[in-house]
Amino acid sequence: MSLLRTLPMVLLVASVVNASPSPSFFIRTNQLGFRPDDLKSAVILSHQDLSGGRFEIVRAGENAAVFNGGIGRTRGSYGKFEYQYRVEFSMFEDPGIYVVRVLGEASCPFTINEAVYDRVVDSLMLFFRVQRCGSAGALLHGPCHPHDITGLITGGIVHRKMIGASGGWHDAGDYVKFLNTTAYTTYTLLFAYEFDPKVFSFDHDGNGVPDVLDEATVGLEWLLKLRLGDQTLITQVQDLRDHDQGWRLPENDELSDDRPGFTGMGKNLIGILSATMALAYRLRVNDLHDHTFAERCLTLAENLYSVRKSVPDLDSSGSGMYRDKGYTGKMALGAVELYLATGRAAYLSDARKYAMAAGSDFWWSWGDINSYAHYRLASLDTKFGSYVKKNLLASNDLSHSHPFGESATGTWGSCNAMLGAALQAALWKRLTGQSVFDTLAARQRDYVLGCNPWGVSFISGIGVNPAAHFHSQVAYLNGGYLPGGLAAGPVTASVLRQYSIKVERPDPYQEFQTEESVYRDDRMDYVTNEPTIAAAATAVFVMGCQSSRGRSHVTN
Repeated sequence: MSLLRTLPMVLLVASVVNASPSPSFFIRTNQLGFRPDDLKSAVILSHQDLSGGRFEIVRAGENAAVFNGGIGRTRGSYGKFEYQYRVEFSMFEDPGIYVVRVLGEASCPFTINEAVYDRVVDSLMLFFRVQRCGSAGALLHGPCHPHDITGLITGGIVHRKMIGASGGWHDAGDYVKFLNTTAYTTYTLLFAYEFDPKVFSFDHDGNGVPDVLDEATVGLEWLLKLRLGDQTLITQVQDLRDHDQGWRLPENDELSDDRPGFTGMGKNLIGILSATMALAYRLRVNDLHDHTFAERCLTLAENLYSVRKSVPDLDSSGSGMYRDKGYTGKMALGAVELYLATGRAAYLSDARKYAMAAGSDFWWSWGDINSYAHYRLASLDTKFGSYVKKNLLASNDLSHSHPFGESATGTWGSCNAMLGAALQAALWKRLTGQSVFDTLAARQRDYVLGCNPWGVSFISGIGVNPAAHFHSQVAYLNGGYLPGGLAAGPVTASVLRQYSIKVERPDPYQEFQTEESVYRDDRMDYVTNEPTIAAAATAVFVMGCQSSRGRSHVTN
């Protein structure tokens, strides 16, 4: 949610990157690739009529086709292109590196391999190390912000008071930290591990703890510091002055000794925070090193939940950032996680009540997570699965209406929303054993990894044409390097115009922009090109379910 609006800009000469050297058509596909039994497809945008023609699958570096099929009839126009087609090659399963070829022109290369998704999960996990605040082994920058918090903001009034709240993660491309997004991120990492511990048991640092739980502990340790009293939480660290300081590494932040914390409380915050802490207790997170840690988590969850009736429905901090629209879905999640942690029937009764009030939310973000609660309850009472299904049916309708199969309309955080549809498809498959939403999930995955109008993989370093100019200070000051960074994703042109962003680079993708969908690979674009911890957590779950580690039955 960074702005960084007032910085000087340098005009750079941009090189146009297209998946095909031909100006008449462009072939877009998942640039990472597919497992052998995956659904596989590509989309062609064309100025010429290719109807009735043929496409080929060709091994990279060779000439002979190893698979071919018909292009079929055009499915209509797209933006400046009169024709668009989708070609399918799911039946081709031979491992290797390939391209899609049409009339001698080739797509970006992609891999078919059982383990093709393993490395993208590893990369996404590194992103959290880049985002670490404090001194907990950060990547690409030094120890930073040791004095959080230097004052408390209550009702717009600043009270000078030092609070030991260092740690956690910077939220995005800036150095602000939030309870809401940190709790969502931490919950999702914990949820991923519990959902499929075989898949998420990788331990690259060899300390005996799965990496996903190590990283979740960073979030948990910070969240435990945010309770000030029975009815007061720290909801945000640092204010909008952070965005006016210029591009700097966090250890060089001139505001390091002036980082206030906003205070507030709301049922929405109680819901997500108690859910996260109750799940941490059930997983006995950090038990290897601290046998009291899990008990502290449960105590916080129960204490917070106990005051829910005497606090506002929504966060009252007044910071103006990451504001929830409702609270019932998060309260349902908190209640059901407390039930699973303690077995107390009162929690389950509350969870049912809140979950029915919440209903389906038809989106996915840090704030729209009703399906987590409905999934938990559906394992106890199948009727709650209907809410998850309603979300997925709405996403499916949107996917069918878009040439590239995306399930999210063009508003802020579209990549997270698309991957959220894939996440919910995995939940549904686990609940029912049904594969009805496999195609929906595959389309979202493929869109994020390059099967989109611009032919850009939105995950840094993945594919031959990944996003390269993220709105991230750490990335910019490390030569653009940002392992696991996930761009926010496209929005409508009207949404982007609201922010009047002065971009730095000429747009190499101008030919593919439409009023319905715009993406800019520019470091000044904090709307479509900023990475966040929340979106990265969603991606960890989705890409993890695609990995070869454990080969869970939830994969496509």
